[in-house]
Amino acid sequence: MNTSEFKEIKALLSAPKNIVIIPHKNPDGDAIGSTLALHHYLSGLGHESTVITPNDYPSFLKWIPGESSIVKYDSDTELAVKKIRGADIIFTLDFNHFSRTGNMESVLEHTNTTFIMIDHHQQPDDYATYTYSDVGMSSTCQMIYHFIEKLDDLDKITADVATCIYVGIMTDTGSFRFRSTTSTTHKVIADLIDRGANNTAIHEDIYDNNTYSRLQLQGVALKNLRVLPEYKTAYITLSQKELDDHNFKKGDTEGFVNMGLSVEGILFALIFIENRGENIIKISLRSKGEFSVNEFSRNHFEGGGHHNAAGGKSNLSLSETVEKFISILPSYKNALNS
Repeated sequence: MNTSEFKEIKALLSAPKNIVIIPHKNPDGDAIGSTLALHHYLSGLGHESTVITPNDYPSFLKWIPGESSIVKYDSDTELAVKKIRGADIIFTLDFNHFSRTGNMESVLEHTNTTFIMIDHHQQPDDYATYTYSDVGMSSTCQMIYHFIEKLDDLDKITADVATCIYVGIMTDTGSFRFRSTTSTTHKVIADLIDRGANNTAIHEDIYDNNTYSRLQLQGVALKNLRVLPEYKTAYITLSQKELDDHNFKKGDTEGFVNMGLSVEGILFALIFIENRGENIIKISLRSKGEFSVNEFSRNHFEGGGHHNAAGGKSNLSLSETVEKFISILPSYKNALNS
């Protein structure tokens, strides 16, 4: 997005508007953090702002400032559609194709208004009036910080805005350890702390509220961990029964894929999670170095994401999906061992 487009957006926001802010389906910390940060900022400018998520999200995100105001499309469809139809501007955050919004896709496709996309994933679609896309950015939350900066409004970053942005940067960078974390990211984080983000409390609220059943499920995941040393690959499987036996709740498997990546010598890690409700196998992929899980997922599992972090799915059974994955690996042996 160039300077003139930021000026146009600044002009658009100079008078009160009805604004809707939408993240992707199954929103994570970056999606909820970025939408609520933008919500607080826009509300501070005098706009009528509403965050609408396609569906629910993990309980460890439900303390974030402003979370109680979120409208969930799947449980309050009538209100959500009314808000969308009446919006002067719709911001879409942390995704770049309407299909990522699940059942909201058709509604958005048939809504004639000004769309503003802010996202850091690869291969953005062209639905937006204004597109702020940067695949090298650590997170959409960091982009929200720079978006506010480009509008010359850093002084309007309150403690609530700072907290929301901090959540997304922290979670999407793996607590600042992923390669997308730059010196600029750390400078942004320092400024957020100065503006009121309590880094210790945020970390504890996100990571230190495990239930007993989640920790037991983590034990099952570790027991199911398999290592393929010739491919520097590790994978985990979790069946629907294993989830049910441990009172699975949305978000309970967050971060499990990284356990495989933490094994010495492993460069490629996946977790295959059975979801009988949607009749799919949900796949999370992570890598180190130059191996692109974005490319791998797009080529084989109807997914995508970032170079070192991506998602995908399979319509096969859990065992068939794993068999398919293992059958694909030999063609990547050189890439994984180079």
